Amino acid sequence: MKVLIIEDEAPAFRRLQKILEELRPGIEIIDVIDSVEASVKWLKNHNHPDLIFMDIQLSDGISFEIFDHVTITNPVIFTTAFDEYMLRAFKVNSIDYLLKPIKTEDLTLSLQKYEAMKSAFSEQGGPDITALIQQITLDDKKYKSRFLVKKGERLLSIETTNIAYFQTRNGVVSLVTDTGQKHLVDYTLDELSSQLDPSDFFRANRQYLIHYNMIKEVHRYHKGKLLVEGTLSTEDQILVSEEKSSLFKKWLDQ
Repeated sequence: MKVLIIEDEAPAFRRLQKILEELRPGIEIIDVIDSVEASVKWLKNHNHPDLIFMDIQLSDGISFEIFDHVTITNPVIFTTAFDEYMLRAFKVNSIDYLLKPIKTEDLTLSLQKYEAMKSAFSEQGGPDITALIQQITLDDKKYKSRFLVKKGERLLSIETTNIAYFQTRNGVVSLVTDTGQKHLVDYTLDELSSQLDPSDFFRANRQYLIHYNMIKEVHRYHKGKLLVEGTLSTEDQILVSEEKSSLFKKWLDQ
């Protein structure tokens, strides 16, 4: 069995690898990838494995975005640290998920399920995973519409439509409104990426998660990168990498 692991946390990968090798000594882990853009690039340029283990929250977004750019017909087992209600849909559509930290007994059942249904998958067909992902993420997902923040002794509720961007610096995440007001929030950018409507917000890089309305202009930059000029000044230049530029342009052209 050839397995691809898409996971951005080294301890989680090592745990998964250890249990897989204990349960299936002949298993071959052909690669480990830690981001959406790297996964898209890898899957476009390599033969797909027998099975993919895919973390939902990656360093540059959520793994569901991968399905927007690559057709995947082989089985996928999702892993996540959050037992969200929408994951139940995968169970009834021949796709499984594992809750972190992964337990040996849960992985055993997932592998048994994979082996029982793998004949349904082939290069010519299989369950329409892409359609399932779109249905779950677009129809069932309830995105955050506002954030409660503290300003002095006051509590403020800020609509997402009034947010220009989120920025992380030294492990601290700030919400910046369209009027330039900054507030601290108790979320990581990875968590925010999964909680905000992807049609409105884009993870430009590791430091910035931007709202569409804050974009003033986009310029070509060095080595295929894109430079985002916002309606507000930012502490750093907002650069979109060459690998992610096509995703960004597609997002702008929805």
